[in-house]
Amino acid sequence: MNSPSSHSRLLLALGAAALVLVTMIMSPMLMTSVPSFLGGGTVDCMEDGTPVEEVSDTAASDIPADYLELYKKHGKKVGVQWNVLAAVGKRETDHGRSTLPGVKSGTNYAGAAGPMQFLIGTWGGKARISMDEEFNGYASDGDGDGIGDVYNPADAILGAAKMLRRNGAPEDVRRALFVYNRAWWYVDQVMEIARGYARSGEVGLPPEAEPACDEPLVAAAPSDVVRGILAYALAQRGKPYLWGGTGPDAFDCSGIVYMAYRSVGLSIPRTTFGQWPFGVRVEPGQEQPGDLVFFNAGPGTRPGSPGHVGLVVAKGKMVEARCRLCGPIKVTRYDDRPSLVGFTRPLQNPDVLAQLRKLRNTL
Repeated sequence: MNSPSSHSRLLLALGAAALVLVTMIMSPMLMTSVPSFLGGGTVDCMEDGTPVEEVSDTAASDIPADYLELYKKHGKKVGVQWNVLAAVGKRETDHGRSTLPGVKSGTNYAGAAGPMQFLIGTWGGKARISMDEEFNGYASDGDGDGIGDVYNPADAILGAAKMLRRNGAPEDVRRALFVYNRAWWYVDQVMEIARGYARSGEVGLPPEAEPACDEPLVAAAPSDVVRGILAYALAQRGKPYLWGGTGPDAFDCSGIVYMAYRSVGLSIPRTTFGQWPFGVRVEPGQEQPGDLVFFNAGPGTRPGSPGHVGLVVAKGKMVEARCRLCGPIKVTRYDDRPSLVGFTRPLQNPDVLAQLRKLRNTL
């Protein structure tokens, strides 16, 4: 019979062996990814903060690796669900594998060309377009060679992503697909394929909030004050637009900006027309998180007095409450808006600088 001390030593030895075994099993897993519940996980996000769907076994086996990479790359860049983009590619040409006319060269009976089957007129008037030329269409340079080639998968997939985004994706995917090919049976087929390509079996929509997607935006802010402004604005995502709204349940475009500044103890004008002359003007390309971006759009817009405003959260991105029919408050791009007027920095207004000094003195 073992003594108590030898029994304890045996238990300690067995415990140590078990710990080594668990470590050997878990180490490869931890080297690959850390579960999010342990605090080290990461979430892949689109430009507007929408989490990216994981690839299903069906997608991995059906989509050529180079096409899958392009769908994910350009979908994320433009802000369109990659699985919807891939479903269009599957429905149109089986990811470029179809041998029908118009896929590799020429056009089909309807005048469509390339792996994403663009009408030549919709692409830009000809199959290969230099990005230095002036053209109207979705011709895009997805591989950086300076040419928008409708037969090049990288170019065509980027162009298709832009077309879907322009017509409603990622929020109103069905509308965007209907514009792509005006038949509801087509929309139904593409949506079914898209669901099969996502591990979740869903076509994900922009969430009301995804902290893991918002954190990088807030972390990149130039100061604690701006971090507070961004955190408030991002927390309102998913809430509806309401003319004159200043929360907490709904906002208009200037209302969310006004309240985001107020959340850190700063007072700025309430309306877009008051906010435009209030901040110090910022040259395009010099804007930074916390600045305001203005557009010639919205009720009451007139020359020199823009009627719509967004809050810059990163280069090219803003939080905006756009309109009642435009979907919920969300992160969108501003650098592709033709109505963009300019940028201002309220934090450089003398009144705001005085408020900041007062706040520092009271801390």
